[in-house]
Amino acid sequence: MSPRRTIGLLVVLGMVVIAGCLGGPGGTDTGTDGSVPTTAAGDTPTSTTTTANSTPAGELSVHLLNVGQGSSTLIIGPDGETILIDTGDWRDEGEDVIAYLQAQGVTRIDHLVTSHPDADHIGGHAAVIEHFETNADGIGAVYDPGIASSSATYEAYLDAVEAHDVTLYRTQAGDSIQMSGVEARVLAPPEGYLANKDSNENSIVLYLQFGASSFLLPGDGEATSEEYLVDTYGDSLDSTVLAAGHHGSQSSTSEPFLETVSPQAAVISSAYDSQYGHPHEEVLSRLATRSIPTYWTATHGTIRFTSNGSAITVATQQDAPTTATELRTGEPTEPRTSGDLTERLVIRADGSRTTPITDAETIEPADTATASEARDTSLKVVEINADAEGDDAENLNDEYVVFENTGASSLDISGWDLADDADHTYTIPEGTVLGPGERITIHTGSGTDTETDLYWGHSRPVWNNNGDTVIVRDATGTVVLEEAY
Repeated sequence: MSPRRTIGLLVVLGMVVIAGCLGGPGGTDTGTDGSVPTTAAGDTPTSTTTTANSTPAGELSVHLLNVGQGSSTLIIGPDGETILIDTGDWRDEGEDVIAYLQAQGVTRIDHLVTSHPDADHIGGHAAVIEHFETNADGIGAVYDPGIASSSATYEAYLDAVEAHDVTLYRTQAGDSIQMSGVEARVLAPPEGYLANKDSNENSIVLYLQFGASSFLLPGDGEATSEEYLVDTYGDSLDSTVLAAGHHGSQSSTSEPFLETVSPQAAVISSAYDSQYGHPHEEVLSRLATRSIPTYWTATHGTIRFTSNGSAITVATQQDAPTTATELRTGEPTEPRTSGDLTERLVIRADGSRTTPITDAETIEPADTATASEARDTSLKVVEINADAEGDDAENLNDEYVVFENTGASSLDISGWDLADDADHTYTIPEGTVLGPGERITIHTGSGTDTETDLYWGHSRPVWNNNGDTVIVRDATGTVVLEEAY
Protein backbone atom coordinates (compact mmCIF):
# COMPACT_ATOMS: atom_id res chain seq x y z
CA MET A 1 0.00 0.00 0.00
CA SER A 2 1.31 3.42 -0.92
CA PRO A 3 2.09 6.02 1.77
CA ARG A 4 -0.88 8.02 3.04
CA ARG A 5 -1.27 11.41 1.44
CA THR A 6 -2.90 14.36 3.17
CA ILE A 7 -5.27 16.60 1.26
CA GLY A 8 -5.02 20.12 2.61
CA LEU A 9 -8.28 21.88 1.87
CA LEU A 10 -8.91 25.42 2.99
CA VAL A 11 -12.50 26.02 4.07
CA VAL A 12 -13.39 29.62 3.34
CA LEU A 13 -15.83 30.10 6.21
CA GLY A 14 -13.94 29.82 9.51
CA MET A 15 -10.60 29.33 7.75
CA VAL A 16 -10.45 25.70 8.87
CA VAL A 17 -8.04 23.25 7.25
CA ILE A 18 -9.69 19.85 6.79
CA ALA A 19 -7.81 16.70 5.98
CA GLY A 20 -8.39 13.25 4.54
CA CYS A 21 -6.17 10.38 3.52
CA LEU A 22 -5.89 8.25 0.43
CA GLY A 23 -4.82 4.63 0.44
CA GLY A 24 -3.23 2.35 -2.13
CA PRO A 25 -3.96 1.86 -5.84
CA GLY A 26 -7.66 1.72 -6.68
CA GLY A 27 -8.76 2.38 -3.11
CA THR A 28 -9.17 5.08 -0.52
CA ASP A 29 -8.45 5.34 3.15
CA THR A 30 -10.51 8.21 4.43
CA GLY A 31 -10.54 7.56 8.15
CA THR A 32 -12.27 5.14 10.47
CA ASP A 33 -15.77 6.20 9.42
CA GLY A 34 -15.10 6.04 5.68
CA SER A 35 -15.92 9.71 5.21
CA VAL A 36 -14.31 12.40 3.13
CA PRO A 37 -13.13 15.71 4.64
CA THR A 38 -15.86 17.75 6.25
CA THR A 39 -16.63 21.07 7.83
CA ALA A 40 -18.54 21.65 11.02
CA ALA A 41 -22.26 22.09 10.45
CA GLY A 42 -22.07 25.80 11.15
CA ASP A 43 -19.39 26.28 8.50
CA THR A 44 -21.61 25.24 5.62
CA PRO A 45 -22.79 28.21 3.52
CA THR A 46 -26.46 29.08 3.66
CA SER A 47 -28.59 30.15 0.73
CA THR A 48 -30.51 33.30 -0.02
CA THR A 49 -34.14 32.35 0.61
CA THR A 50 -36.92 32.73 -1.92
CA THR A 51 -40.38 31.73 -0.77
CA ALA A 52 -43.28 30.34 -2.73
CA ASN A 53 -45.15 33.61 -2.19
CA SER A 54 -42.37 35.89 -3.36
CA THR A 55 -41.84 37.10 -6.92
CA PRO A 56 -38.16 36.57 -7.70
CA ALA A 57 -36.14 38.51 -10.22
CA GLY A 58 -34.67 36.80 -13.26
CA GLU A 59 -34.84 33.13 -14.14
CA LEU A 60 -33.65 29.79 -12.82
CA SER A 61 -32.78 27.10 -15.36
CA VAL A 62 -32.26 23.41 -14.65
CA HIS A 63 -30.69 21.35 -17.44
CA LEU A 64 -30.80 17.54 -17.43
CA LEU A 65 -27.99 16.62 -19.81
CA ASN A 66 -28.27 13.70 -22.20
CA VAL A 67 -25.26 11.68 -21.04
CA GLY A 68 -26.55 8.17 -21.75
CA GLN A 69 -26.44 5.75 -18.82
CA GLY A 70 -25.46 8.30 -16.23
CA SER A 71 -26.52 11.62 -14.83
CA SER A 72 -25.49 15.26 -14.99
CA THR A 73 -27.57 18.30 -14.08
CA LEU A 74 -26.61 21.94 -14.64
CA ILE A 75 -28.37 24.64 -12.62
CA ILE A 76 -27.97 28.31 -13.56
CA GLY A 77 -29.31 30.87 -11.10
CA PRO A 78 -30.81 34.29 -11.85
CA ASP A 79 -27.43 35.98 -11.30
CA GLY A 80 -25.50 33.48 -13.40
CA GLU A 81 -24.22 31.36 -10.50
CA THR A 82 -23.93 27.67 -11.30
CA ILE A 83 -24.41 24.31 -9.61
CA LEU A 84 -23.30 21.18 -11.46
CA ILE A 85 -24.64 17.94 -9.99
CA ASP A 86 -22.64 14.97 -11.28
CA THR A 87 -20.70 14.70 -14.54
CA GLY A 88 -21.89 11.57 -16.33
CA ASP A 89 -20.36 8.16 -16.93
CA TRP A 90 -16.65 7.36 -16.60
CA ARG A 91 -16.45 6.18 -20.23
CA ASP A 92 -17.11 9.69 -21.51
CA GLU A 93 -14.61 11.27 -19.07
CA GLY A 94 -16.58 14.49 -18.98
CA GLU A 95 -16.18 15.39 -22.64
CA ASP A 96 -19.87 15.86 -23.42
CA VAL A 97 -20.51 17.68 -20.14
CA ILE A 98 -17.66 20.12 -20.72
CA ALA A 99 -18.82 20.71 -24.30
CA TYR A 100 -22.36 21.47 -23.12
CA LEU A 101 -21.16 23.85 -20.41
CA GLN A 102 -19.02 25.69 -22.93
CA ALA A 103 -21.98 25.95 -25.32
CA GLN A 104 -23.98 27.53 -22.48
CA GLY A 105 -21.25 30.07 -21.86
CA VAL A 106 -20.40 28.65 -18.42
CA THR A 107 -16.91 29.73 -17.42
CA ARG A 108 -17.06 28.86 -13.73
CA ILE A 109 -18.71 26.16 -11.64
CA ASP A 110 -19.55 27.77 -8.33
CA HIS A 111 -20.74 24.51 -6.77
CA LEU A 112 -19.84 21.00 -7.96
CA VAL A 113 -22.07 18.44 -6.23
CA THR A 114 -21.16 14.76 -6.01
CA SER A 115 -24.53 13.09 -5.47
CA HIS A 116 -22.73 9.83 -4.57
CA PRO A 117 -19.52 8.08 -5.67
CA ASP A 118 -20.81 5.77 -8.44
CA ALA A 119 -18.77 5.99 -11.65
CA ASP A 120 -21.80 6.83 -13.82
CA HIS A 121 -22.24 10.02 -11.77
CA ILE A 122 -18.65 11.15 -11.14
CA GLY A 123 -17.16 9.93 -14.42
CA GLY A 124 -16.23 13.44 -15.55
CA HIS A 125 -15.31 14.98 -12.18
CA ALA A 126 -11.55 14.84 -12.65
CA ALA A 127 -11.73 16.23 -16.20
CA VAL A 128 -14.24 18.95 -15.26
CA ILE A 129 -12.13 20.09 -12.31
CA GLU A 130 -8.98 20.05 -14.45
CA HIS A 131 -10.65 21.98 -17.28
CA PHE A 132 -12.25 24.71 -15.18
CA GLU A 133 -9.22 25.15 -12.94
CA THR A 134 -6.73 25.41 -15.81
CA ASN A 135 -8.73 26.79 -18.76
CA ALA A 136 -11.55 28.76 -17.17
CA ASP A 137 -12.50 30.53 -13.93
CA GLY A 138 -12.32 27.58 -11.58
CA ILE A 139 -14.48 25.54 -9.20
CA GLY A 140 -15.88 27.34 -6.16
CA ALA A 141 -16.34 24.27 -3.95
CA VAL A 142 -17.13 20.58 -4.11
CA TYR A 143 -19.92 18.95 -2.04
CA ASP A 144 -19.70 15.24 -1.22
CA PRO A 145 -21.96 13.01 0.93
CA GLY A 146 -18.88 11.58 2.64
CA ILE A 147 -19.06 7.95 1.56
CA ALA A 148 -15.91 6.77 -0.22
CA SER A 149 -15.49 4.37 -3.14
CA SER A 150 -12.60 2.09 -4.04
CA SER A 151 -12.87 2.87 -7.77
CA ALA A 152 -10.12 4.47 -9.79
CA THR A 153 -12.68 7.04 -10.96
CA TYR A 154 -13.29 8.16 -7.38
CA GLU A 155 -9.56 8.33 -6.65
CA ALA A 156 -8.97 10.43 -9.78
CA TYR A 157 -11.69 12.81 -8.59
CA LEU A 158 -10.03 13.25 -5.18
CA ASP A 159 -6.64 13.60 -6.86
CA ALA A 160 -8.03 16.50 -8.92
CA VAL A 161 -9.49 18.11 -5.78
CA GLU A 162 -6.08 17.86 -4.11
CA ALA A 163 -4.06 18.98 -7.12
CA HIS A 164 -6.07 22.17 -7.57
CA ASP A 165 -6.69 22.92 -3.89
CA VAL A 166 -10.46 22.95 -4.31
CA THR A 167 -12.53 23.35 -1.14
CA LEU A 168 -14.37 20.15 -0.25
CA TYR A 169 -17.42 19.95 2.02
CA ARG A 170 -18.92 16.82 3.45
CA THR A 171 -22.58 17.60 2.88
CA GLN A 172 -25.57 16.20 4.75
CA ALA A 173 -29.19 16.93 5.66
CA GLY A 174 -29.62 20.40 7.12
CA ASP A 175 -26.91 21.96 4.96
CA SER A 176 -27.59 24.36 2.11
CA ILE A 177 -25.80 25.72 -0.93
CA GLN A 178 -25.44 29.44 -1.39
CA MET A 179 -26.99 30.65 -4.64
CA SER A 180 -28.26 34.21 -4.91
CA GLY A 181 -32.05 34.37 -5.28
CA VAL A 182 -32.54 30.60 -4.96
CA GLU A 183 -33.15 28.44 -1.91
CA ALA A 184 -31.02 25.31 -2.32
CA ARG A 185 -31.48 22.94 0.63
CA VAL A 186 -29.84 19.59 1.23
CA LEU A 187 -32.45 17.11 2.50
CA ALA A 188 -30.31 13.96 2.70
CA PRO A 189 -28.30 11.97 3.66
CA PRO A 190 -28.80 12.31 7.41
CA GLU A 191 -26.03 12.29 9.99
CA GLY A 192 -25.08 8.68 10.63
CA TYR A 193 -26.25 7.66 7.15
CA LEU A 194 -28.87 5.15 6.02
CA ALA A 195 -28.88 1.45 5.06
CA ASN A 196 -25.40 0.64 6.38
CA LYS A 197 -23.87 3.46 4.32
CA ASP A 198 -25.15 2.15 0.98
CA SER A 199 -23.93 4.72 -1.55
CA ASN A 200 -27.21 5.02 -3.50
CA GLU A 201 -29.35 5.36 -0.39
CA ASN A 202 -27.05 8.12 0.89
CA SER A 203 -27.12 10.27 -2.23
CA ILE A 204 -27.19 14.00 -1.69
CA VAL A 205 -30.81 15.08 -2.20
CA LEU A 206 -31.15 18.70 -3.27
CA TYR A 207 -34.37 20.74 -3.12
CA LEU A 208 -34.53 24.00 -5.09
CA GLN A 209 -37.16 26.68 -4.44
CA PHE A 210 -37.53 29.64 -6.79
CA GLY A 211 -40.70 31.64 -6.25
CA ALA A 212 -43.66 29.29 -6.66
CA SER A 213 -41.59 26.68 -8.53
CA SER A 214 -39.56 23.90 -7.00
CA PHE A 215 -37.33 21.00 -8.03
CA LEU A 216 -36.50 17.79 -6.16
CA LEU A 217 -33.26 16.12 -7.24
CA PRO A 218 -32.73 12.85 -5.32
CA GLY A 219 -29.67 11.33 -7.03
CA ASP A 220 -29.79 7.54 -6.90
CA GLY A 221 -31.84 7.41 -3.71
CA GLU A 222 -33.95 4.27 -3.44
CA ALA A 223 -36.62 2.95 -1.05
CA THR A 224 -34.79 3.75 2.19
CA SER A 225 -33.87 7.27 1.12
CA GLU A 226 -37.43 7.95 -0.04
CA GLU A 227 -38.90 6.62 3.20
CA TYR A 228 -36.54 8.87 5.15
CA LEU A 229 -37.56 11.89 3.06
CA VAL A 230 -41.30 11.23 3.44
CA ASP A 231 -41.02 10.57 7.18
CA THR A 232 -38.80 13.61 7.79
CA TYR A 233 -40.28 16.26 5.52
CA GLY A 234 -43.81 15.09 4.68
CA ASP A 235 -45.85 17.42 2.48
CA SER A 236 -43.05 19.99 2.33
CA LEU A 237 -41.51 17.70 -0.31
CA ASP A 238 -44.19 18.95 -2.72
CA SER A 239 -42.33 19.86 -5.93
CA THR A 240 -43.16 21.13 -9.38
CA VAL A 241 -40.53 18.94 -11.04
CA LEU A 242 -39.17 15.60 -9.81
CA ALA A 243 -36.07 13.91 -11.17
CA ALA A 244 -36.87 10.19 -10.86
CA GLY A 245 -34.42 8.52 -8.49
CA HIS A 246 -31.83 6.01 -9.68
CA HIS A 247 -32.52 6.50 -13.40
CA GLY A 248 -36.12 5.26 -13.04
CA SER A 249 -35.20 2.08 -11.20
CA GLN A 250 -38.13 0.04 -9.84
CA SER A 251 -36.69 0.52 -6.33
CA SER A 252 -37.29 4.28 -6.53
CA THR A 253 -40.17 6.69 -7.23
CA SER A 254 -42.53 4.65 -5.04
CA GLU A 255 -46.28 5.23 -4.71
CA PRO A 256 -45.99 6.91 -1.27
CA PHE A 257 -43.12 9.08 -2.49
CA LEU A 258 -45.01 10.22 -5.59
CA GLU A 259 -48.11 10.88 -3.51
CA THR A 260 -46.11 13.10 -1.15
CA VAL A 261 -44.05 14.94 -3.77
CA SER A 262 -47.07 15.37 -6.10
CA PRO A 263 -44.97 16.59 -9.07
CA GLN A 264 -46.37 18.39 -12.10
CA ALA A 265 -43.62 16.92 -14.30
CA ALA A 266 -40.97 14.23 -14.01
CA VAL A 267 -37.66 13.64 -15.76
CA ILE A 268 -35.58 10.47 -16.12
CA SER A 269 -31.91 10.24 -17.05
CA SER A 270 -30.73 6.93 -18.53
CA ALA A 271 -29.63 5.27 -21.75
CA TYR A 272 -32.21 4.19 -24.34
CA ASP A 273 -30.96 0.61 -24.23
CA SER A 274 -29.94 0.61 -20.57
CA GLN A 275 -28.38 -2.71 -19.55
CA TYR A 276 -30.23 -2.32 -16.25
CA GLY A 277 -33.64 -1.92 -17.86
CA HIS A 278 -33.95 1.73 -16.81
CA PRO A 279 -36.52 3.13 -16.63
CA HIS A 280 -38.53 0.21 -15.29
CA GLU A 281 -42.11 -0.30 -16.38
CA GLU A 282 -43.36 -0.21 -12.80
CA VAL A 283 -42.11 3.36 -12.41
CA LEU A 284 -43.50 4.42 -15.78
CA SER A 285 -46.88 2.97 -14.83
CA ARG A 286 -46.89 4.88 -11.54
CA LEU A 287 -46.17 8.13 -13.37
CA ALA A 288 -48.72 7.46 -16.10
CA THR A 289 -51.44 6.61 -13.57
CA ARG A 290 -51.04 10.11 -12.16
CA SER A 291 -50.92 11.67 -15.65
CA ILE A 292 -47.53 13.24 -14.90
CA PRO A 293 -45.82 14.49 -18.09
CA THR A 294 -42.53 12.61 -18.14
CA TYR A 295 -39.35 13.46 -20.02
CA TRP A 296 -36.55 11.00 -20.78
CA THR A 297 -33.08 12.05 -21.84
CA ALA A 298 -32.85 8.97 -24.08
CA THR A 299 -35.68 10.19 -26.33
CA HIS A 300 -36.08 13.89 -25.56
CA GLY A 301 -32.32 14.51 -25.45
CA THR A 302 -31.12 17.24 -23.13
CA ILE A 303 -34.06 18.74 -21.22
CA ARG A 304 -34.18 22.28 -19.81
CA PHE A 305 -36.67 23.62 -17.27
CA THR A 306 -36.71 27.42 -17.08
CA SER A 307 -38.60 29.08 -14.23
CA ASN A 308 -39.55 32.72 -13.86
CA GLY A 309 -40.89 31.96 -10.39
CA SER A 310 -44.52 31.62 -11.45
CA ALA A 311 -44.26 29.22 -14.39
CA ILE A 312 -41.79 26.68 -15.74
CA THR A 313 -41.13 26.32 -19.46
CA VAL A 314 -39.96 22.89 -20.59
CA ALA A 315 -37.64 22.69 -23.61
CA THR A 316 -36.22 19.54 -25.17
CA GLN A 317 -33.76 18.67 -27.88
CA GLN A 318 -36.18 16.32 -29.60
CA ASP A 319 -39.96 15.97 -29.61
CA ALA A 320 -41.13 12.68 -28.11
CA PRO A 321 -44.08 11.24 -26.16
CA THR A 322 -44.45 12.44 -22.55
CA THR A 323 -46.98 9.85 -21.39
CA ALA A 324 -44.70 7.74 -19.23
CA THR A 325 -45.84 4.36 -20.53
CA GLU A 326 -45.23 5.55 -24.12
CA LEU A 327 -41.70 6.84 -23.63
CA ARG A 328 -40.10 3.92 -25.43
CA THR A 329 -42.10 4.65 -28.58
CA GLY A 330 -39.98 7.77 -29.07
CA GLU A 331 -36.91 7.78 -31.30
CA PRO A 332 -33.60 7.43 -29.43
CA THR A 333 -31.33 10.45 -29.17
CA GLU A 334 -27.61 9.74 -29.02
CA PRO A 335 -25.75 11.43 -26.14
CA ARG A 336 -23.44 13.20 -28.58
CA THR A 337 -26.29 14.57 -30.70
CA SER A 338 -26.19 18.37 -30.77
CA GLY A 339 -28.96 20.77 -31.57
CA ASP A 340 -31.06 23.60 -30.21
CA LEU A 341 -33.71 23.00 -27.59
CA THR A 342 -37.33 23.72 -28.49
CA GLU A 343 -39.93 24.86 -25.96
CA ARG A 344 -42.68 22.27 -25.58
CA LEU A 345 -44.77 23.02 -22.48
CA VAL A 346 -45.45 25.68 -19.84
CA ILE A 347 -46.39 24.56 -16.33
CA ARG A 348 -48.05 27.30 -14.28
CA ALA A 349 -47.79 27.63 -10.52
CA ASP A 350 -51.41 26.49 -10.18
CA GLY A 351 -50.58 23.22 -11.95
CA SER A 352 -52.25 24.08 -15.27
CA ARG A 353 -50.32 23.40 -18.46
CA THR A 354 -50.26 25.41 -21.67
CA THR A 355 -48.35 25.57 -24.92
CA PRO A 356 -45.29 27.85 -24.78
CA ILE A 357 -45.39 31.55 -25.48
CA THR A 358 -42.51 33.64 -26.71
CA ASP A 359 -41.55 35.22 -23.38
CA ALA A 360 -42.17 32.98 -20.36
CA GLU A 361 -41.77 35.95 -18.03
CA THR A 362 -44.99 37.48 -19.32
CA ILE A 363 -47.17 34.57 -18.21
CA GLU A 364 -49.91 35.80 -15.88
CA PRO A 365 -52.43 33.75 -13.89
CA ALA A 366 -55.56 33.00 -15.88
CA ASP A 367 -58.58 35.21 -15.21
CA THR A 368 -60.98 32.54 -13.99
CA ALA A 369 -64.24 34.42 -14.48
CA THR A 370 -63.35 35.72 -17.96
CA ALA A 371 -61.99 32.36 -19.06
CA SER A 372 -65.06 30.52 -17.86
CA GLU A 373 -67.42 32.90 -19.62
CA ALA A 374 -65.44 32.65 -22.85
CA ARG A 375 -65.55 28.84 -22.98
CA ASP A 376 -68.25 26.31 -23.75
CA THR A 377 -69.50 25.41 -20.28
CA SER A 378 -71.65 22.45 -21.34
CA LEU A 379 -69.66 20.26 -18.92
CA LYS A 380 -71.49 20.25 -15.59
CA VAL A 381 -70.97 18.61 -12.22
CA VAL A 382 -74.01 16.48 -11.43
CA GLU A 383 -72.78 14.65 -8.32
CA ILE A 384 -69.95 14.95 -5.80
CA ASN A 385 -69.51 12.07 -3.38
CA ALA A 386 -66.75 13.37 -1.10
CA ASP A 387 -67.65 11.20 1.90
CA ALA A 388 -67.10 7.58 0.90
CA GLU A 389 -68.87 4.85 2.82
CA GLY A 390 -66.87 3.76 5.86
CA ASP A 391 -63.25 4.88 6.09
CA ASP A 392 -62.57 7.16 3.10
CA ALA A 393 -58.95 5.97 2.87
CA GLU A 394 -60.11 2.35 2.64
CA ASN A 395 -62.82 2.99 0.04
CA LEU A 396 -61.25 5.43 -2.41
CA ASN A 397 -63.38 4.41 -5.37
CA ASP A 398 -66.50 5.47 -3.48
CA GLU A 399 -65.11 9.01 -3.47
CA TYR A 400 -65.93 10.42 -6.89
CA VAL A 401 -67.21 13.27 -9.04
CA VAL A 402 -69.76 12.77 -11.84
CA PHE A 403 -69.77 15.08 -14.88
CA GLU A 404 -72.35 15.40 -17.65
CA ASN A 405 -72.21 16.93 -21.11
CA THR A 406 -75.36 19.07 -21.08
CA GLY A 407 -74.76 20.41 -24.58
CA ALA A 408 -76.24 19.39 -27.92
CA SER A 409 -72.96 18.20 -29.45
CA SER A 410 -70.11 15.89 -28.45
CA LEU A 411 -67.48 17.27 -26.08
CA ASP A 412 -63.86 16.11 -26.28
CA ILE A 413 -62.33 16.48 -22.79
CA SER A 414 -59.05 14.72 -23.58
CA GLY A 415 -56.14 16.33 -21.76
CA TRP A 416 -58.38 18.41 -19.49
CA ASP A 417 -57.35 18.68 -15.84
CA LEU A 418 -59.49 18.06 -12.77
CA ALA A 419 -58.17 19.64 -9.56
CA ASP A 420 -59.20 20.50 -6.02
CA ASP A 421 -58.40 23.50 -3.79
CA ALA A 422 -55.12 21.86 -2.73
CA ASP A 423 -54.13 21.57 -6.43
CA HIS A 424 -54.16 17.77 -6.57
CA THR A 425 -54.46 17.36 -10.32
CA TYR A 426 -55.71 14.55 -12.57
CA THR A 427 -55.38 14.75 -16.36
CA ILE A 428 -58.21 13.14 -18.33
CA PRO A 429 -56.85 10.52 -20.78
CA GLU A 430 -56.74 10.93 -24.53
CA GLY A 431 -59.82 9.75 -26.39
CA THR A 432 -62.31 10.79 -23.70
CA VAL A 433 -65.34 12.18 -25.55
CA LEU A 434 -68.79 12.74 -24.05
CA GLY A 435 -71.82 12.66 -26.35
CA PRO A 436 -74.84 14.86 -25.60
CA GLY A 437 -76.29 13.86 -22.22
CA GLU A 438 -73.50 11.38 -21.47
CA ARG A 439 -71.92 11.20 -18.04
CA ILE A 440 -68.51 10.17 -16.75
CA THR A 441 -67.46 9.38 -13.17
CA ILE A 442 -63.93 10.08 -11.95
CA HIS A 443 -63.04 7.94 -8.94
CA THR A 444 -60.21 8.84 -6.57
CA GLY A 445 -58.84 5.28 -6.34
CA SER A 446 -57.45 2.84 -8.90
CA GLY A 447 -59.12 0.69 -11.51
CA THR A 448 -59.47 0.07 -15.24
CA ASP A 449 -60.75 3.06 -17.20
CA THR A 450 -63.95 2.59 -19.20
CA GLU A 451 -66.17 4.89 -21.27
CA THR A 452 -68.15 5.79 -18.16
CA ASP A 453 -65.62 5.51 -15.32
CA LEU A 454 -62.10 6.91 -14.92
CA TYR A 455 -59.69 6.29 -12.05
CA TRP A 456 -57.40 8.97 -10.61
CA GLY A 457 -54.94 6.53 -8.98
CA HIS A 458 -54.53 8.44 -5.70
CA SER A 459 -53.50 6.44 -2.65
CA ARG A 460 -55.43 8.67 -0.23
CA PRO A 461 -58.61 10.80 -0.34
CA VAL A 462 -58.68 13.98 -2.44
CA TRP A 463 -62.04 15.62 -1.82
CA ASN A 464 -62.46 17.29 1.58
CA ASN A 465 -65.60 16.07 3.35
CA ASN A 466 -66.05 19.52 4.93
CA GLY A 467 -66.04 21.39 1.65
CA ASP A 468 -63.80 21.82 -1.37
CA THR A 469 -63.84 23.12 -4.95
CA VAL A 470 -64.05 21.09 -8.15
CA ILE A 471 -61.94 22.85 -10.80
CA VAL A 472 -61.72 21.79 -14.45
CA ARG A 473 -59.26 23.30 -16.93
CA ASP A 474 -59.15 22.58 -20.63
CA ALA A 475 -55.99 21.54 -22.48
CA THR A 476 -54.85 25.19 -22.75
CA GLY A 477 -55.07 25.70 -18.99
CA THR A 478 -58.24 27.78 -19.18
CA VAL A 479 -60.67 27.21 -16.30
CA VAL A 480 -63.96 26.01 -17.78
CA LEU A 481 -65.72 24.86 -14.62
CA GLU A 482 -65.37 25.77 -10.98
CA GLU A 483 -67.88 24.54 -8.42
CA ALA A 484 -67.57 24.77 -4.63
CA TYR A 485 -69.46 22.48 -2.29
